[in-house]
Amino acid sequence: MLNNKLLLQMKNTLIAPSVLAADFANLQRDIEMINASEADWFHIDIMDGVFVPNISFGMPVLEAISKHAKKTIDVHLMIVDPDRYIKTFADLGANVLTVHYEACTHLHRTLQAIKASGMKAGVALNPHTSVTLLEDVINDIDLVCIMSVNPGFGGQSFIENTYEKVRQLKALITKKGAATQIEIDGGVTNKNAKQLAEAGADVLVAGSYVFGAQDPIATVADLKKLTAF
Repeated sequence: MLNNKLLLQMKNTLIAPSVLAADFANLQRDIEMINASEADWFHIDIMDGVFVPNISFGMPVLEAISKHAKKTIDVHLMIVDPDRYIKTFADLGANVLTVHYEACTHLHRTLQAIKASGMKAGVALNPHTSVTLLEDVINDIDLVCIMSVNPGFGGQSFIENTYEKVRQLKALITKKGAATQIEIDGGVTNKNAKQLAEAGADVLVAGSYVFGAQDPIATVADLKKLTAF
């Protein structure tokens, strides 16, 4: 039987660069960079200017990204009434579709619709939203995205309470015997990546830290090395 120490040594944290921080004038170049790097996923934020005070990009840009991306496409919807677009995002190539708990009146139904469209179903939680609210549906969720900044803009400072929130969520997942992955979105750098992975995070979204680096490929490799134990 594997002991806890060995299980920790086998942990492989996924790195998901956030395309929101890419250079949109050289988007194909940045997509190819992610393809060539040790990154595992593309993280794509869709914002509507209503649920969050910002507008990012929509379906045509996602379609263009999908044509070049060679890795998992992780779409994070920061929009109201996400149910209207579930099939559209499936058709555009999304592999994981995450909706906000705060935007879903009938969360269980939304999760089932995402899965019925052939995608993994994710739920994002704003910094003020407790993980305990997911207790009744955690076994239906493939991924929980904990917002470690207030959603809507890149480049924000990391919220320190996130570590405790990850531990609470990990305890809930274990208690319920779920296979849910934990994703962290916002302010991820080499200063907190290892601690997040140790707390229980499975996927780390990094935007400005990767795309703003002098050598993004080396930066991704550094994150992978820090979180592999």
